[in-house]
Amino acid sequence: MMNEKKQTWTETIESSHPLFKLNLKEVWEYKDLVYMFVKRDFVSSFKQTILGPIWFFINPIFTTLMYLLVFGKIANISTDGAPKILFYLAGVTLWNYFSTCLTGTSSVFTGNAGIFGKVYFPRLVMPLSIVVSNLMRFGVQFCLFLVAFFYYLNKGEVTPNWWILATPFLILLMAAFALGVGMIFSALTTKYRDLQMLLGFGVSLFMYATPVVYPISALPKRIQPYADFNPLTGIFECFKHAWLGTDGFRPEMLISSSIIIFILLAIGTVIFNKVEKGFMDTV
Repeated sequence: MMNEKKQTWTETIESSHPLFKLNLKEVWEYKDLVYMFVKRDFVSSFKQTILGPIWFFINPIFTTLMYLLVFGKIANISTDGAPKILFYLAGVTLWNYFSTCLTGTSSVFTGNAGIFGKVYFPRLVMPLSIVVSNLMRFGVQFCLFLVAFFYYLNKGEVTPNWWILATPFLILLMAAFALGVGMIFSALTTKYRDLQMLLGFGVSLFMYATPVVYPISALPKRIQPYADFNPLTGIFECFKHAWLGTDGFRPEMLISSSIIIFILLAIGTVIFNKVEKGFMDTV
């Protein structure tokens, strides 16, 4: 009689796991899949277009010119002494990254139900791939910002400081904020599809509650303390202070932003992990 060898499994798929667990080790094992999703998003964005990746530059340029006309010329809103084109370009570059990450991650479950229902992979791979693919777009638009920045730097119209070193941390905070809120909405939209439309409207309004086209100093004094409850306020003000030399930034802004973003990311992780177990029954 032959001795039966004990079978060992290289992968074990379980339906139960801690709600706070991100499974980053498992996500790392699927890094090739993340790369494929990032490549897919990049290619599909400009497939059958004439200008292709040039749209990366067209969007921020035309948006900046529109803001320059409306907010700089007509409304004549202060930019704290910074060159208006560079001020608006900085806001547009940051906002484009945040808004695209948020809207992309918010439809992870509903937009990829067909893939999720056929094959297993860590569900966190999908929102992470969206954040990474948008980071590539941000990198291209950030290069455009650097061109304008060095132009005004040579003219002596901007005074950058050592807070520039915090730029990678600011980008990480934006990505975490978009990921946390996006995971919350992606979980809720599996049952309530109206939230997807509400989010698109809310993101448009949220931009005007964020110092994208105005410095925090332009707000009335009685409103300024409440602006710190917006996690993006500290990020945008720190970025503009670092690169343009504006005066509205306070270090405690970044501290409050980090705390709020960490809380939202934790809540998003819990809701995402809870819904992923049975979302196919409702989506």
